[in-house]
Amino acid sequence: MSRVAAVDCGTNSIRLLIADVDTDGLNPDGLHSDGPNATEAGHGTPRLTDVVREMRVVRLGQGVDATGEFAEEALERTFAATREYAELIRHHGAEKIRFVATSATRDAGNRQVFIDGIRELLGVEPEVISGDEEAALSFAGARSVLPSRGADPVLVVDLGGGSTEFVLGNSDGVLAAKSVDIGCVRMTERHLRSDPPTTEQIAAAEADIDAAIDDAARTVPLERSTAVVGVAGSVTTITAHALDLPEYSPAAIHGTELSLERVRRACTELLQMTRAERASLPYMHPGRVDVIGAGGLVWRRVLERLAEATAGRIATAVSSEHDILDGIALSIS
Repeated sequence: MSRVAAVDCGTNSIRLLIADVDTDGLNPDGLHSDGPNATEAGHGTPRLTDVVREMRVVRLGQGVDATGEFAEEALERTFAATREYAELIRHHGAEKIRFVATSATRDAGNRQVFIDGIRELLGVEPEVISGDEEAALSFAGARSVLPSRGADPVLVVDLGGGSTEFVLGNSDGVLAAKSVDIGCVRMTERHLRSDPPTTEQIAAAEADIDAAIDDAARTVPLERSTAVVGVAGSVTTITAHALDLPEYSPAAIHGTELSLERVRRACTELLQMTRAERASLPYMHPGRVDVIGAGGLVWRRVLERLAEATAGRIATAVSSEHDILDGIALSIS
């Protein structure tokens, strides 16, 4: 048994997982979870049991799509959250730490300021990973909820703030992966500026989304998918809306399978709401209020295109609370 700490620093949020790692008692199939706080991610892969799981919305990617630089206030918010995480890591005695930064940090010209600040706070070198590695880690984390389809390919979609990863894989691992620059923060800042967004803004954003899906489809054969699993905050919040939950509940969301029509309807409702209406929803995190409409637009279009690519064979989508954060923890176990 060992204790690890994983940090996922994305465009919108920074998240921490401190987990105990145990290689005993794995199910031979390795493709399911015993509950919301345990992850089994495949043959011979350790089990993670949560000690601490935290999330702060810091909007590190504020303005990066337009300026190519981190804003000073965004860096300060991120450093403040990292100070909190450093204290939690020390308090809980994690033996290994891995800090991973994704889309916004890949794009920022002044990322060295960020890297130096994180190194000073945590004592480890933050890793600015490629889109391909981000996709592989997302798949590793999501495998706990994959349908037991053996060699049949399953598509995992990680819908983030700055990028979205498409990963096709099966029980043997990743078959094809592609990261594209569409995400809830990027699409909001680039297109959806009105409250609620106008028809013209939505059309412009959809054009970007479709072009990105076209790009992903050149690498990832979407038509081979036999099931789809969505991960990350936009997808799980959309699922909470579709379920009309009285509060945000990871246990109620994780592993939920809904019809594509029900998910599409939830996406459209969130897109068309005002920010005040979204803010009043009991499961809505304040840091997602302004960007969840764009997240809904991306997820809706991805599922529509996937239904087309598979000639309607895929009619449902599964939501997973296990994602890249779990993948990072598994990678250092």
